[in-house]
Amino acid sequence: MGLFKFLKEKMFGKSTTQKDKYVAGLDKSKKNFSDRLKALSGRYSHVDEAYFEEIEEILIEADVGVRLSDEIIDATKKEAMLRKEDRPEQINEILVDKMFVSYASQGEDIQTEIQFAKNSPTVILVVGVNGVGKTTTIAKLAYRYIKQGKKVLLVAGDTFRAGATEQLTIWANRLGCSIVAGKENQDPASVIYDGMNVGKKENVDLIICDTAGRLQNKVNLMNELAKMKKVISKEVEGAPHEVLLIIDATTGQNGVIQAKAFKECTSLTGVIITKMDGTSKGGILLSIRDELGIPVRFIGLGEKMEDLEEFDLDQYLYGLCIGKDEE
Repeated sequence: MGLFKFLKEKMFGKSTTQKDKYVAGLDKSKKNFSDRLKALSGRYSHVDEAYFEEIEEILIEADVGVRLSDEIIDATKKEAMLRKEDRPEQINEILVDKMFVSYASQGEDIQTEIQFAKNSPTVILVVGVNGVGKTTTIAKLAYRYIKQGKKVLLVAGDTFRAGATEQLTIWANRLGCSIVAGKENQDPASVIYDGMNVGKKENVDLIICDTAGRLQNKVNLMNELAKMKKVISKEVEGAPHEVLLIIDATTGQNGVIQAKAFKECTSLTGVIITKMDGTSKGGILLSIRDELGIPVRFIGLGEKMEDLEEFDLDQYLYGLCIGKDEE
């Protein structure tokens, strides 16, 4: 069975709403990837080296990354030789299969949903540079778990950026959840300390902590992040349970650079990709997974509160490669 047919059949067992969100959110990326592959295959009756060179160009322009694109092309060539296959349509299916294998085989196990602690609040530390949609993503995470019946507390640990605390407070009021906020330029670790104690006192299920928009060349801010983690672990056993990095999909390979810098400074447990619906370079997910070996946990497919979806590799490849052309 071809991979495209396999993906279509797998979608029958999944939420139609989620499928529609992935299809809509990845529409720009599909046009830059799958539609270009189809156009390319229409120009060739049989595959040759020039065909593979054009495929690699499509992968790189989709932000898969040069090294990973080269690896995927090599694996596709080897598989094609073993199967003695030179038809463009079949080569394209082998290519997508190798993209699937590349993501699934890299690094840690694919863990997406938050695993809640049994006897204490679950603590999530959210990191990322300014402008990636960190505050909005925190609100979407809170909304997701409030809808699941969890008691959520927000902690406004970004005391350096003007307006950050006010923005998070507005979201907390809209969502109807508690928030611990300090004053502007207050020591972030002290706000985190207060947040942990309020969370324990109020017996909340989930504490989501905002942090400053840390640039990779700001060593003092990275040290502050380590200080915040130390406070959290001292006040709540086993915490932080998650350290999630927010990356704006529209930044392309700059997002990969940011991710590498953060991984050097803290033990990331996952990545949240925002603004996927605003980019034509959906291959960034594969590049991040390959470079860091940590999973994409959630993906932003729109602006609504409901548009932060748990990452699903099948849905992602379906939206990227098939999309609205499923019929």
